[in-house]
Amino acid sequence: MQFTWNTLTFINLILCIAILVFGIISWQRQKSQVALYVGIAFGLFGLTHLASLLGLATALNVPVIIIRLAAYLLVTYALFLEAYKNKK
Repeated sequence: MQFTWNTLTFINLILCIAILVFGIISWQRQKSQVALYVGIAFGLFGLTHLASLLGLATALNVPVIIIRLAAYLLVTYALFLEAYKNKK
């Protein structure tokens, strides 16, 4: 494992962590499933950025694709829930 510095990937990792934290806080305070799911999805994106920084993205190409696909599907599901939730 060799650390590979990439400024853009590092910034993406930091922003993913921030979105994850805010998603968890929003879920705790407002019980917003949408915020939680989006936060978790960005946490998954963050894992792939971390793998890139650690030089593991090439070795773990298939798992990285699966993780990113799961993250995109989770965001899609969260937005679907928000779009079609019952208004009371």
